[in-house]
Parts: sequence; structure tokens; C-alpha cells
Amino acid sequence: MVAIPRNFHLSPHQFEQLCRANPDCRFELDADGQLIEMSPTHWQSGRRNQAIATQLGLWFRQTKQGAIFDSSTGFRLPNGAIRSPDAAWVTPEQLTRAVTRGLDEFFPGCPAFVIELASASDRPDDLRGKLAEYLANGCQLGWLILPTFRQVEVWRSSQDPECLENPEIISADPLLTGFSLDLREIW
Repeated sequence: MVAIPRNFHLSPHQFEQLCRANPDCRFELDADGQLIEMSPTHWQSGRRNQAIATQLGLWFRQTKQGAIFDSSTGFRLPNGAIRSPDAAWVTPEQLTRAVTRGLDEFFPGCPAFVIELASASDRPDDLRGKLAEYLANGCQLGWLILPTFRQVEVWRSSQDPECLENPEIISADPLLTGFSLDLREIW
């Protein structure tokens, strides 16, 4: 656990230096430069995250569209925040732009698709704030999965979030053509 003084702010460059100096710690940086420590998840959340990653990975293996990322990847959003969604996908165009900028840095830009999975220690409203931030920074589709309530909130650009009660399968079409997440593995 890191003691973070109140009103302690970092620039994106300072944040990147902090992460390099502390590779075993997980942090995010909000748009105001506030450091957010990310604690390890409990086993149930780890199992759920792996189920999501496996399904997304199988889809990617078949389609080879864009690139997929896990929760260890930092994305430098246009508003200055550096976020790490539980799962993310970028378009082929985003990937090409990122490769031309350099490979040893946080991904420059916001993913086109993100998944946030609420763990027992997460506050749903904090995660909703992250989904709103992703969409404000160019994300086209986001899913907030709330296992405790068996709900999925679907966030789309220029639309109000839609709450699905106990869905078995959810589709990311047309953005991720052919990708559906089987939530029976998550519940």
C-alpha cells in the first residue's frame, strides 16, 4: 500500500516515470493528475477477468482485427488521464498510429471498446465515471459488468447507458463483428 498525500498531482511524464520505477505496483492517473492505486483483485474477480480475456482472445485469434489488451495496459487518454480497463480493443487504424509513435510507452489514445468488471471492492459509481470518461475521449462501446447484481451496463457513444438484467450473452456487433461474451462463465 502506498500512502498518497491529499492534493498530490503528477504530470503524465512523472506518472510514467513512477510506473517504471515501481513495476510491481499498479496505478492509474486521472485527468487532474491525481494518482489512483489499483489493488490486486480477489480470486473470484481474477477468475472472471480470465474468462473475459479468454473469450476476447479466441475472437481475436479468428479475426485478427486490431489488437486486444488486458488490465496491465495503460492508455493515455486525450484528456491526460492514464487508464487501464480490464479488457480493451483498438481498431487496426489506432494500432497503426500507435506503432508509428513508439512501442515503449502507454498506448496513445482511448480504446474503441472497453470492459470494466466490478470487483467486490469497487464502487459502481466510480466505474461509471470511468466509462463516461472513456466515451468522452473517443471510446465507441463500453461494458460495465456488475456480477453482484447480474447486470451489464452497455455504454455507447452519444447514447444513454442501457442496463441489461441477467443477460446470458451480450454482443459487441457491429463494432467487433462476431464477438459475443458468454456471461454464464462470469456469473
